[in-house]
Amino acid sequence: MIPPCLTRRSLIAGAAALLAAGSSWAQGDWPTGRVITWVVPYPPGGSTDVLGRAVAQKLGGTLGTKVIVDNRAGATGTIGAAYVAKAAPDGYTLLGTSIGPQAIAPHLMGKLPYDPIGGFAPVITIGTIPHILVVGANQPYRSVADLLAAAKAQPGKLAFASGGTGTILQMQGELMAQQTGTRFIHVPYKGDTPALQDTLGEQVNFMFAPAAAALPHVQSGRLRALAVTSAARLKALPDVPTMGEAGLKDFVVEQWQAVFAPAGTPAPIVDRLNRDINAALKTADVVALADKLGITLVGGTPAQLGALQKSDSAKWAEVIRKGGIKAD
Repeated sequence: MIPPCLTRRSLIAGAAALLAAGSSWAQGDWPTGRVITWVVPYPPGGSTDVLGRAVAQKLGGTLGTKVIVDNRAGATGTIGAAYVAKAAPDGYTLLGTSIGPQAIAPHLMGKLPYDPIGGFAPVITIGTIPHILVVGANQPYRSVADLLAAAKAQPGKLAFASGGTGTILQMQGELMAQQTGTRFIHVPYKGDTPALQDTLGEQVNFMFAPAAAALPHVQSGRLRALAVTSAARLKALPDVPTMGEAGLKDFVVEQWQAVFAPAGTPAPIVDRLNRDINAALKTADVVALADKLGITLVGGTPAQLGALQKSDSAKWAEVIRKGGIKAD
């Protein structure tokens, strides 16, 4: 007679082996025809949404399944991020997001319902958006040095616009203030567009604006570009210096878009997603769309995205701490 304890042990071991085999088969067979949901934590129409839809469509074609975009906006992107963090780590729910919910909001909003780093498996960096430091055409500032000299002569008098408290646009103004020992008034708006409109109307002195939004106004002469925040000059503005060339040596800021999966998503699935999205980023129509949106496509490995997120999270945590910045 077989001892009961051995029987129980055998059953448990056998069940574990079956589960492991089933899991291995599921990973190898993924996707099994199920719909993949690509969550965008912002309203439709923004660059994260528009480019995400194009990449999602390419991904679905490559995988032979449908990839739908689900806009779950609110709380500066953290609602959508929380939804994905709690989803099953099976490769059927993805987060197409930006720097805000993953590297800035966690340091502004106190306790979030998700861990921005531990709660996700990095998949791929989609691209980066450079910004331009702009002033209205009638403002007296011809260079970053002019702007900083005026700010030092009138501490706390010059105002800059942003698309809202905690946005990357505000963070750049705060970073410049901290690096140069100057003080500015931050004027938050409900979105980048009204902030840009008031910069054009010169209700504020300056703004760090997304390149695609600011460029037409710079080219028309309604805005003056003082510097760009990328590591290299922009092809469209070859005569405009980088912030480093303008004297701020450690000032490189690019707003990134990326894809994450819930933590625990099997590595073979993450690797397949990474490979297929990398391929999508090389297709002619996605490249053309990115150019139109002012986005520099990046791609790369999951490890590179993970390193970028951790680096930017630490960077903006320090800026927020030093500036005593609080969420609205």
